[in-house]
Amino acid sequence: MASIPLVMTLGNSMLIPVLPIFEKEVGITSFQTSMIITSYSIASIFLIPVAGYLSDRFGRKVVILPSLLIALIGGLVAGYASWKMEDPFTWIIIGRVLQGIGAAGAAPIILPLVGDLYKDDDEKTSTCLGLIETSNTFGKVLSPILGALFAAYLWYLPFFSISVFSLISIVLVLFFIKVPKKKEDPVALSEFIKSTKKIFKQEGKWIFTVFLVGIYIMLVLFAVLFFLSDSLEKTHGLYGVKKGFVLAIPLLALCIASFITGRKIKGELKVMKVIMTVSLILMSVSVSLIGFVDQRLVLLLTVTSFLGLSIGALLPTMDALITENIEKEERGTISSFYSSSRFIGVAAGPPLMAVVMKSLLNASLIGAGILGILMFLLVLFFIQSEKSSTSTTDGGIK
Repeated sequence: MASIPLVMTLGNSMLIPVLPIFEKEVGITSFQTSMIITSYSIASIFLIPVAGYLSDRFGRKVVILPSLLIALIGGLVAGYASWKMEDPFTWIIIGRVLQGIGAAGAAPIILPLVGDLYKDDDEKTSTCLGLIETSNTFGKVLSPILGALFAAYLWYLPFFSISVFSLISIVLVLFFIKVPKKKEDPVALSEFIKSTKKIFKQEGKWIFTVFLVGIYIMLVLFAVLFFLSDSLEKTHGLYGVKKGFVLAIPLLALCIASFITGRKIKGELKVMKVIMTVSLILMSVSVSLIGFVDQRLVLLLTVTSFLGLSIGALLPTMDALITENIEKEERGTISSFYSSSRFIGVAAGPPLMAVVMKSLLNASLIGAGILGILMFLLVLFFIQSEKSSTSTTDGGIK
């Protein structure tokens, strides 16, 4: 299961450190370069909820395997276009859209699958989700290093490598994931829509809070990574593999925090709320400081590492909130809406940073810090930890 978010993360994050190379090789602008990341995410945003419904109706594995195959094909399209065409940008975007479609039906389905496998054990669910999210974040640590290594050999090799990783994941899923058999008939579409509306009506405040926090943290993460990739070259003169290792430092902090948090939360809502509030404050402070320390590499890496720690603590916590507090029948759909919301942030981060980093960097990053405080207030008011001892039959917070 952990191979799927790892592959999907490599499919996106591995390209971030080599975006300046794409800009030179393909002859495109910084904004067009950011669209290589954004096109992948936009495709995912709209199709993730569809994949979630299909996985609830027909089974998790039935959706995951074809999706990984589509991601594999997308990598081949983008890679072949870069290799053989004089003006490959359009076909690169088409390949990236195909990868986004594949990502929509693969990584988000893992959350409800974990819930299915460990439905009666919140502690195992939290631990497994922590490992899944750690795999995701470990992919982010590996991404800049692998991306730089591949691009140093052939600038378009990262596209082809995504196909290879997808193939490995297909084989692993095919042989090693045993999905529990469904005992009940699939829910009819009309009944599904009715029950989904009911969940959002009854539990909407805390669910939408988690969605908004998901958008916010991924927007900040990918905007900062896009900025760092540019800054390490243009301000600090770091290129290639050396740049990849430096870019991996804050992502390693993210990975460690994700692993530890996943093992500590153990389904306890009070603990989750404390982690979310403290992490959002740390995130708000650190993102506001980035523009002020940009010229000093050690300070820049220190501040972005604190940002990584806060995001790493938030991700498995929010995964657990969604997975452990939604009934199995709607788990795939609600978790897919959550995954879709995260991709909104991934899609928006790089192009927004491309627009603001030349003249509005500090103001924008301080604005992001203020937005983090607003997220903190939403969590404070709408995620009620005193409900932790009360179980609800509607799939609400327990």
